Amino acid sequence: MTSGGLGRATRTGLRWLLALVAGGVVLLALVSVLYTLGRPVSTLMLGRWATLKPVERQWTPLATISPYLPAAVIMAEDARFCRHHGVDWDALGSVLSEADEDGPQRGASTLTMQLVKNLYLWPGRSFIRKAIEIPLALALDLVWSKKQIMEAYLNVAEWGEGIFGAEAAARHAFGKSAAALTPREAALLATALPNPRLRHPDKPGRRHATLAQIVGNRAAAGAIWTDCMR
Repeated sequence: MTSGGLGRATRTGLRWLLALVAGGVVLLALVSVLYTLGRPVSTLMLGRWATLKPVERQWTPLATISPYLPAAVIMAEDARFCRHHGVDWDALGSVLSEADEDGPQRGASTLTMQLVKNLYLWPGRSFIRKAIEIPLALALDLVWSKKQIMEAYLNVAEWGEGIFGAEAAARHAFGKSAAALTPREAALLATALPNPRLRHPDKPGRRHATLAQIVGNRAAAGAIWTDCMR
């Protein structure tokens, strides 16, 4: 390809990327409005409904979820959640510097970025999705409080085949409401999130149980979640 052709291809690619980001921002704004009126759902939930697969989810306000769960989720998934503005640039830079042509091989997604992916985007790892995910996460952090982000995250996260949200996960795994979760149970749920269809909070493997114990101890010892509400 000539330099002129390469330049045109690059400009076309950038235009498509900008159009996708702009469309995503509009969608984000729409969903932000809907958040105040209703209860957002994830693209995975929509996909299951579209294919007539069951979805188990009961929206639960953050105030009626055990505080041990958001603390454990922060400790397990995004330790700087209360301090960053949607993107953890240090962690992201480290991951992108190690990426190959197929995209990042490990994640650096904050809870905000994961929520953006759950609400608007598709699963998998690629530079294209990450390029869309980052500005949407920054925008979401501007328009939603940390409490809103956490509440939405805990209500759309997948915790198993057709199981979405903390309430359904707590009832499925432990036969109790999300409000009644103990520190250990909260930690088992939080550490299942990277592999929700392989890790089972009610029957954790040795590695899962050990990780949950570490996360639970650290979450219970600090004020990591209450820091977000100061």
